[in-house]
Amino acid sequence: MMKADELIEVCRLGRTVGLKGFIKLYNLSDFPEQFKPKAVFYLDNGETVTIMQYDKDKNLVRFEGINDKDTASKFTNKILKTTKAATKTSCKLKSGEFFWFDIVGCEVVEDGIKIGVVDDIERIGSQDYLHVKTDNNFIKKGLQESFLIPYIDRFILHTDTNAQKIITQDAVHFLE
Repeated sequence: MMKADELIEVCRLGRTVGLKGFIKLYNLSDFPEQFKPKAVFYLDNGETVTIMQYDKDKNLVRFEGINDKDTASKFTNKILKTTKAATKTSCKLKSGEFFWFDIVGCEVVEDGIKIGVVDDIERIGSQDYLHVKTDNNFIKKGLQESFLIPYIDRFILHTDTNAQKIITQDAVHFLE
């Protein structure tokens, strides 16, 4: 069984569609190309499912061994997960793009001073925001315990996932 920290959520399964076992897929990732025949995903109970068919236009999926509506209905509202390694293999990034799981845990540094650590990423509309847990030195000064930084060039100067650092400018003002 996979460890929970090795897995990432990639979609939620919805209602069944038709009589042959198709299920509506709600993609939680930026990479629909990972949903293809023979792709293996994990459920919370450790069970694995393998895609037999995927209709990208209708966002419908059918798993191997699931051939009817009643069997498929057992998967309604389940979350599909994959490994970080599988994601890196099947999902190609453009230059300057990063996987969220590589950014979470990065130190946020401004003017050489650590201002916090990314503990989550939120998407509001089409914009991603780093949810930063404020460094204790700033909390002791009475500043907020967490804050959001828009992930745009105006505030993010450099991201180095290998060094686990994100260099910012003017982001410290979100603490005030």
